[in-house]
Amino acid sequence: MSFSMYQASVPQFKKMLMNLSEILRKAEAYGSLKKVDEKCLLDSRLFVDMFPLTKQVQIACDQAKNGMARLAGIEPPRMEDHETTFTQLLERITKTVEFLDTLKPEHIDGSEKREIKFSIGEWKFEFIGDQYLSTWIIPNFYFHLTTAYNILRHNGLEIGKADYLGN
Repeated sequence: MSFSMYQASVPQFKKMLMNLSEILRKAEAYGSLKKVDEKCLLDSRLFVDMFPLTKQVQIACDQAKNGMARLAGIEPPRMEDHETTFTQLLERITKTVEFLDTLKPEHIDGSEKREIKFSIGEWKFEFIGDQYLSTWIIPNFYFHLTTAYNILRHNGLEIGKADYLGN
């Protein structure tokens, strides 16, 4: 079975971001029930040198929106990293999914050989479209999504594989 660039990315990103939204809603309710300060959960991390939950969610969203925008050859929507509540993280996910909804297969398909160049701080990256999707966007998206899940699970939130994978 062969998937187009669009099929291999946008629908799955949307689904997994919506699953993450449900997990964050459960985390918010869990915090209220257990009287855990929201900031405590949002600032939690798996290890001292890893990003906290908030940053994991921000980066997962950024991988999806920035990656798909680059493949489509358009400017991604800017989102400042100012989220400090579950509500704000949920809004960021919603905005990311709304942006992904604007992309059609014809925007992404055919980008397999597109040159992708960008910088993150001092690091400069150069990819070809299909390589960018398969070796950068998808693995990074799932790394940060999974780390967000693991942070909440580590903090006692009763979630499992069904929550992660959704319907």
